[in-house]
Amino acid sequence: MSIKESFKNALILIAITVIAGLILGAVYEITKGTIAAAEEADKKNAYYEVFPDAVDFAPIDGFMSDAKREQLDAAGFEAVTIDELIQAKASDGSVAGYVFTVTTSEGYGGDITLTTGIRNDGTINGISILSINETAGLGMNAEKVLKPQFAGKSAQTLTYTKTGAVSDDQIDAISGATITTNAFVHAVNCCIKYYSDMLN
Repeated sequence: MSIKESFKNALILIAITVIAGLILGAVYEITKGTIAAAEEADKKNAYYEVFPDAVDFAPIDGFMSDAKREQLDAAGFEAVTIDELIQAKASDGSVAGYVFTVTTSEGYGGDITLTTGIRNDGTINGISILSINETAGLGMNAEKVLKPQFAGKSAQTLTYTKTGAVSDDQIDAISGATITTNAFVHAVNCCIKYYSDMLN
């Protein structure tokens, strides 16, 4: 192949790459609003799932100071990030409790993002899973095995057991997926820690 032909082929490849990049950029610009709206709708649905009797939700700005982050880290929650803290509003406008959106990096398959609702009386309203990528047939069973167990628990430190829960502060582990179970329990415990020490 001559130098002229090589140069011509290189120009063609560059042109294809540039055109493909422009098309991808255009598609992203067209769809990013739709994607953002869908993600926002998923989050709102998760808020209602963990606080079905709330009539509105109000984000709390500036909820994570350096001192609070250090306090959580010192308590062993370095792998958990509280992404959002939301007030759940009752029909009379009062605060019925709080919704936490948290991400833990302790999942077997990577990050797990979930919401946790905690009422003013210290009851966990429940959890909702926003993002999970655990092993099929094991950790992915969190939706049906772990999720129902959190509702109604008192907002105290939870543990998990592989031999069957015998007290209110215990969660039954998913068989063969203790890493996933630990990630969920640890994430919810981080919410409990923040609620108990920083909101009361």
